[in-house]
Amino acid sequence: MTESTPPGRIPDAGTRERRPAQTGQTAGPRSAAQSQPALRPAVLRVAPMTGETTWSYLSRLAGRYGMEPAALLPWWTWSGSRPQDEGGPRDDAEVLLSPAGRRLLAQLGGVAEHDLARALPAFNDEPRSGTPDRSGETAGSGRPAGRWKVASAGEHGPVAYGCALCAAARTGQDTVVVRYVAPWQRACARHQRWMLTAGDGHRHHHLDLRAAPEVAAAQRAWPKVARVAAAAGADPGRVFTLAHAVVCAWWEQALQWERERIWPARLHAVAGGDAGPRFWWWRIIARDAVVFPETVTLAGALLDPGMQERIWEDHGAGGLVRPFRPDGAFFRELTARLGRPWLADTGQAPQTGLVLGGPLHAGPLLECMGAFTRIRRGQQHPRGYGLDPWWLRADHRPASGRVQLRALAERATQSAAGRGTGRSGGAVNAGGGALMVRRLFRDRHGRAGVAYTAAPPPPQ
Repeated sequence: MTESTPPGRIPDAGTRERRPAQTGQTAGPRSAAQSQPALRPAVLRVAPMTGETTWSYLSRLAGRYGMEPAALLPWWTWSGSRPQDEGGPRDDAEVLLSPAGRRLLAQLGGVAEHDLARALPAFNDEPRSGTPDRSGETAGSGRPAGRWKVASAGEHGPVAYGCALCAAARTGQDTVVVRYVAPWQRACARHQRWMLTAGDGHRHHHLDLRAAPEVAAAQRAWPKVARVAAAAGADPGRVFTLAHAVVCAWWEQALQWERERIWPARLHAVAGGDAGPRFWWWRIIARDAVVFPETVTLAGALLDPGMQERIWEDHGAGGLVRPFRPDGAFFRELTARLGRPWLADTGQAPQTGLVLGGPLHAGPLLECMGAFTRIRRGQQHPRGYGLDPWWLRADHRPASGRVQLRALAERATQSAAGRGTGRSGGAVNAGGGALMVRRLFRDRHGRAGVAYTAAPPPPQ
């Protein structure tokens, strides 16, 4: 849709309202109202994109008139500061505006407030009333006010870069759009691109999926899986989250799968044909795209009544409880669906109890399977513990790309320091690529967890 020319007003980028001091008086500091830019009639209407963050829209509004976003900020009084990281301002910033601030944004963009509310998920989110800003005013004072926050830390879910080609076709401008988008909606089928998470610190916007069409095919298959989940009384989002956590655990173990060929080929494909010397960097930022087909496959398998029956039979079918084995009926069928039947080979490490020693060992998967069997056996717990197949422990959640990139950078620094002092870098390089580096971290949501990143091989 092209941008039209309705009536409205925008700030004059080059002037500010100036009032000469009266005779005999000394000019003092100006108030927020006095320091606002002058107004002039708007000449363009800047339409929002569905799911866009409010800050992304405000930034595009400024760019449409040839201004930096900072030129518009004096129109609001602000609490907090724009989120930053090591590389500067974060792309996943969000702004929460007061009612007066929302009216002002609608006026500047030439778009009705109800249209903005439909397009921008966080548009009607209120900043905390009474929070003082730098000028001493508060969000509840009735003046246009705003508060900064991290978009992905809110209730609207993760944020990703929008498809630049779609945005250019819509707006006629080469512009960056940041949108709230679910992790199973990241592929642009029209342009064969995977939209990367904003705010991870890499500033890379998309992956090319033309050499990996199975990723877009998996996105087309997901709605059917979601309908099956809803029909079974499960939340599709929770089903996806658990399946994604399981597959990400496999992703780390796959470094030691000697017969694995699918993921390395797909990784190099989305990296432009060859990840080259930045293999470990690409392995972090492309993880969610590379494992997406397997995530959808696993989610569908766990919802399949036939597969749940196999879990029941492998566990003893109501008789003597048996430990899950990598060569059981469930795993044999699962590995066939994953295109890796060799993962069900019986020559794996022995099992102890419910600890699966095979290559598909993953805590979240075993807990899900155990919940299915406990429900089938009619076991009860006053608080329902262990009876929710889709419950995911916090320490089982995969590390974000942001956390892994930080660990990768720190490890590179430690390795360089080790070479500078004549040492090998200690445990960082010992054992080559098979060694997994275990680090405690706290992500932007404040949850504790464990990030696993593979150490690169030592320099030759």
